[in-house]
Amino acid sequence: MADDRDIIEQMSRNVEQGFRLLLSQYKESVYWHIRRMVVCHADAQDAAQETFIRIFRSFHQHDTKCSLRAWIFRIATNEALRLLGNRRGASMLSLDDAAADTLNVAADEYVDFGDTLAWRFQQAIIHLPAKQQLAFTLRYYDDMSYDEIAAVVGSTAASMKVSYNIAKDKIIKYMESHD
Repeated sequence: MADDRDIIEQMSRNVEQGFRLLLSQYKESVYWHIRRMVVCHADAQDAAQETFIRIFRSFHQHDTKCSLRAWIFRIATNEALRLLGNRRGASMLSLDDAAADTLNVAADEYVDFGDTLAWRFQQAIIHLPAKQQLAFTLRYYDDMSYDEIAAVVGSTAASMKVSYNIAKDKIIKYMESHD
């Protein structure tokens, strides 16, 4: 398993090999990050593919002050928001946009309706505002630090910590009220 320094170094030496290394490291986590936002498998695949195209084309613009992981997830987040915006007839949604939630996203055949607890948990997450969804999913599923989450979302670590804790409390309340 390569770390971000290895990927950056390999990209500078041999772009194709470096990109393959980047893909092997991030393909799955980026797909699931996007999937949690857009829900639909086919849409998540499309947005993930576009994410990696954008990463490849703009890798030389990566600012080393920001972790590679946070930079990649920021691009993935923007692609997911762009896709959600296109569904609603906008060019792109903002994280501050009230319409940026995923409440009206149709599920697909990959949703396991038989696992009631998991289904309720997903519904609780989907009912969160966009920033809280991101703060929660990036921390819970991707184990990102609050600094990394802030870099992805374009906010502060303190704000993301507050958003995460509010999201966690809302999820607990949702789960308890939907027993």
